[in-house]
Amino acid sequence: MSGKGKNDKSVAEIVEVSKKIPCCKPLAEQIEIMEAYTDAFIKYSGQSAARREIECMKVLFPRMFRPMEPEDLIVGRSDVLPIGFGCVTSVGGVGHYCVFSKMEQLRKSTEDRALIERLNRLERFWDENDTRSLFYNETLTENTIGKFVDAKYPAVITARLSGTYLDYPKLIRLGIPGLEQEIRENLERETEEEKRDLYECFLECLGILRASIAFHRDMCREEKDRASDPGRRRQLQVLEGALEHILTDRPETMVEGMELAWIYSLLAGVVNYGRIDDYLGELLKRDLDRGLYTGEEAVAYICSFFKLMEARRTNVNGRVVLGGKGRKQVQAKDLFCKLAIRALMINRDIEPQFTLRIYQGMDREVYDLAIEAISTGCTYPLLYNDDVNIPSAGKALRVDSQTAEDYVPFGCGEFVISGQSIGTPNVLLNLLKILNISLNGGIDPWDGKDKSGGLALLPPEKMDTFDDVWKQYAALLDYYVERTARAHRYSYDFMNGRMKFLFTSLLIRDCIARGKAVLDGGAGYLGGTLETYGNINAADSLTAVKYWVFDKKKYTLRQIVDAAGKNFEGEELLRRDLLAAPKYGNDDPYADDIAVLLHEYICRKVSDQAKPNGFHSYNVVVINNQVNTEWGRMTSASADGRLNAMYMNNGNNPQGGADKNGPTAMLNSLVKLRTDIHAGSVQNMKFSRSMFAQKRDLVNALLKTYFRKGGGQIMISVVSRGELEDAYQNPEKYPNLLVRVGGFSARFVNLEKDVQREVISRTLN
Repeated sequence: MSGKGKNDKSVAEIVEVSKKIPCCKPLAEQIEIMEAYTDAFIKYSGQSAARREIECMKVLFPRMFRPMEPEDLIVGRSDVLPIGFGCVTSVGGVGHYCVFSKMEQLRKSTEDRALIERLNRLERFWDENDTRSLFYNETLTENTIGKFVDAKYPAVITARLSGTYLDYPKLIRLGIPGLEQEIRENLERETEEEKRDLYECFLECLGILRASIAFHRDMCREEKDRASDPGRRRQLQVLEGALEHILTDRPETMVEGMELAWIYSLLAGVVNYGRIDDYLGELLKRDLDRGLYTGEEAVAYICSFFKLMEARRTNVNGRVVLGGKGRKQVQAKDLFCKLAIRALMINRDIEPQFTLRIYQGMDREVYDLAIEAISTGCTYPLLYNDDVNIPSAGKALRVDSQTAEDYVPFGCGEFVISGQSIGTPNVLLNLLKILNISLNGGIDPWDGKDKSGGLALLPPEKMDTFDDVWKQYAALLDYYVERTARAHRYSYDFMNGRMKFLFTSLLIRDCIARGKAVLDGGAGYLGGTLETYGNINAADSLTAVKYWVFDKKKYTLRQIVDAAGKNFEGEELLRRDLLAAPKYGNDDPYADDIAVLLHEYICRKVSDQAKPNGFHSYNVVVINNQVNTEWGRMTSASADGRLNAMYMNNGNNPQGGADKNGPTAMLNSLVKLRTDIHAGSVQNMKFSRSMFAQKRDLVNALLKTYFRKGGGQIMISVVSRGELEDAYQNPEKYPNLLVRVGGFSARFVNLEKDVQREVISRTLN
């Protein structure tokens, strides 16, 4: 697979809404580590990908860990350099990576010419070896497929292993000795050299894990010896003992479980932390029964655990999942849920993305605590309805119902099976931009370029019926879905040829048994997801065309296309009519039926790409972060009345302000979009503080009805009327105001101005 385009390093791979904590190491030491990493990469380039990876990892750890903070009750903080190894862009990069923008920042931080030249030498090498750059050089095309996120393209792609959930319960159950025994047993039976090499590298992963735990044990011991406060000495002694224990045995306390899971996750580079009540709840209950600490002290430990997640500042990741069906010892795990929600309300941070799986018959106290937390403006917990999502995930991910009980949303909300499946979204499509291209005969009105992919498309005056409009749009959607699905599969194959993601593979079910890495046939379910943006704007645009051109016959399609092409200048009455056309989000069948038509078409078309591309499942995810605004900046005016460069709708939600019939009508529209043909969607709602305070019973009834009618998920922001508008004008007054953006939360004042405007535009109930 090859393309005409080349990687444009000026396009940012990710927007850092939450700025990273600066590296604590001096610049000279940072450069020394990156040089040592590069030397290891060169030295072992002639050996297996697994061997090269493990030798590079030995350069990084435990050296990349940071000192603990004075208030830490759980330890494990790490630095990330512009060159290194990772899974995702939110903590470094993908595979053997170089973040060129970060290299530039380092150059600007010094006037030492010798250090600058060392950085230049490193960058020259990695310009030819950075994983994503190599992938982009092979796959980007001139006008149709760009890099993530180059908003002038209708489709963007990337290479990453995003959102992977490790098998934390297995890690806690076996500990390091149990994992080591399992690997050695497989190694002793194996005769194939490639598999033996992988097993040996797995064992060396455990060596790095032990060295990292010992590093933190020694740090705690040194801090304890320096501490003058008796209380702090006791805290550090507990930590030292916990770290010492997990070096040689499986965890027996909650602190030991937290430390093993956390340090492992840092080494793996993963940014989502699993069903934490499921692997820590029984340890918590046992500790409390033995009187090791009080409930208040348990909350303090959980607060510290969550603070470590916040410190990574992964922007749209950092998921913890609690509650839900499929757990054993439910009482112990619900106890953990209750204490964790209390910790959430104390911290009031952006991360972790605290996700609560709810279901009929659950502990009511857990649910009531969740609603109380939301009412305080936390934006968490995110509520996921197991009664809908388990059967839906089972069907979409093609697994049985028992396996589906382990579904977890990651990142912005995509579904995978915890510890068993891959579903990273390496492809994004702008459905509204593709519609605008289709209506203009293959030309993107944004920049006048042909983005038809070579399809013979009709000009607007040649489309005589709404069926003509729909068929042409569907044909162009088909082209983009098929091309990007192939690129997605190639991203896996490309990465697998260069790295094995050893720490991740070790804790993905079936990898050890099969002697295969996660992208090499090791994962039980190798899937993928495709993110779609502008869905509802596209549906509303189709609705307006159908309504005014083919039903009311007030305008021709050419008139609407031309008016949108000049951003409705001089066509204010026409735009007013387009805005007045039926809109999704008002429980209006005329608009909602077209939204359903587009939703089901794109979901089925994407799902059909699984078999020809070798995926276990391949699904749409309707999960938008701030990219709905970023992509809107380079999307021309549209037939729904949206103006040039204006933000697009978020997820499956109506365009801001388009829902005018109240929250019940909006939710009634939402539940018409099937949940069993995709792998996750985002529903955001804003409520006023007064409504939550004075009409809590009404809010509960509304949510209960929504979930009963098939609602799979809801994310709620609670703000005072006028609060966001005032924060927009006077940000210094609201440094800690939290909002849901799309699939993630942020401090409102840290968002770009047009992203703030999109959040403000959403209906306040």
